[in-house]
Amino acid sequence: MDISARGYVNPNLLWSPETLKKKLGQPGLAIIDTRPAEMFAKGRIPSSRHFDLYFVNTDDTDPAPLDSFTRMWANLLGWRGIRETDTIVFCGEFTDMCVARGFWFAEYLGHADVHVLDGGMAAWSAAGLTVESASNTPKPVKFAFNPVAKTVATYSSVLDAIDDPDCVIVDNRSREEFVGTDKRARHGGAIPGAKHRDWEDLYDHDSGCMKSADQLREAFEVLDATPDKEITLYCNTGYRSAHAYLALRLLDYPRIRNYVGSWQEWGNRDGLPIWTPE
Repeated sequence: MDISARGYVNPNLLWSPETLKKKLGQPGLAIIDTRPAEMFAKGRIPSSRHFDLYFVNTDDTDPAPLDSFTRMWANLLGWRGIRETDTIVFCGEFTDMCVARGFWFAEYLGHADVHVLDGGMAAWSAAGLTVESASNTPKPVKFAFNPVAKTVATYSSVLDAIDDPDCVIVDNRSREEFVGTDKRARHGGAIPGAKHRDWEDLYDHDSGCMKSADQLREAFEVLDATPDKEITLYCNTGYRSAHAYLALRLLDYPRIRNYVGSWQEWGNRDGLPIWTPE
């Protein structure tokens, strides 16, 4: 289904292959390919730069380590020749968790002109568009940033949200991780009171594109995660929850936080409350 026909409030956050093709070669366009290096080497969109951001994580959201992590992310973008004035488009294998993580982080860094290629390289190739295997090495630059604190959750803000009726916490891990049978940290389970919505419920598995606005809205509203609430999202390392962040941005939810430390911080940090859902 065409992006404009899916009913999003913010449809321009997603670009179709045809939209991106029309903009190729324009000054200030920065395409970031988040796929593994071997896939990037085999073929990519012309002029794209490689940034496999998986495992670029933090599991400590105290102010000092979070500030350091934020600077590192900005430096990694700058190292790939990305400027804060660029139009950034993230491209993955499909509309996956890594492109969503890049999208969220760019918004957290204060960058407003950021987009995701919906359907990723699979959609680009299916459209018969040009794929290149050689490109120039980008020249490193300084990426200036101004973090938007309201888009990130820390363990402290999550603690405050647990008993706040104005807040809804949504767990985007698998059901097994949520109930604690798939244990990926020192402790298994969930953040007390969290609602569960697997990130894989949010995209179409045939096309690799995001589901329609009506489908996304239903997926969250059934959890009482409505636009009038502040929504905190988490998973294991903040990637699957970034995908849910992208879904809610498409719906124009005004208050969304991605808990960047997620369960790797919560499940390994002493003194935090843990709930085992039935």
